[in-house]
Amino acid sequence: MGLRVSRRSLSSLIALSLLGGCGFRLRGTTALPFRRLRLGFDPLSPLGQELRRQLATVPDLQLVDDPRQADALFDVLEDSFNRTVSSRTAAGQVRELSLTARLRFRLRTGEGEEWLRETMIEQNQLMSYSETAALAKEGEEAQLARSMREDIAAQVVRRLAALQR
Repeated sequence: MGLRVSRRSLSSLIALSLLGGCGFRLRGTTALPFRRLRLGFDPLSPLGQELRRQLATVPDLQLVDDPRQADALFDVLEDSFNRTVSSRTAAGQVRELSLTARLRFRLRTGEGEEWLRETMIEQNQLMSYSETAALAKEGEEAQLARSMREDIAAQVVRRLAALQR
């Protein structure tokens, strides 16, 4: 009685071994070098809310409001989202919009020592625009803005995880 292996099983096994051989591995849990963090965002900031959501998945991290209780202080120097016209048609109608999300921040210890110097993360997207589809383009802009915020928040979490005490 021989061992019978289906083609699907064999191809799955080969694919997994190739992924393992190239160094691929799933992203594990994020470990930060501090336990209590104070975020200096405006409470209504969409980017601040997204960063809070992503940091909620970090084990053993507590977000605090009182700076005296924090091991690290995340100072927000700039949190902006801008929309500008980047091109127009010959008739003067908007053809393309440029969307820019920007976050400038620094990280300090609870004692005030600078842990991460002033850092800026910026996302830019070009979006076509049409007056005849203004409502649909408004939804597209909202989706792009959300995606840009998610990416910036993920970059912040990765930078915080890369810090050493």
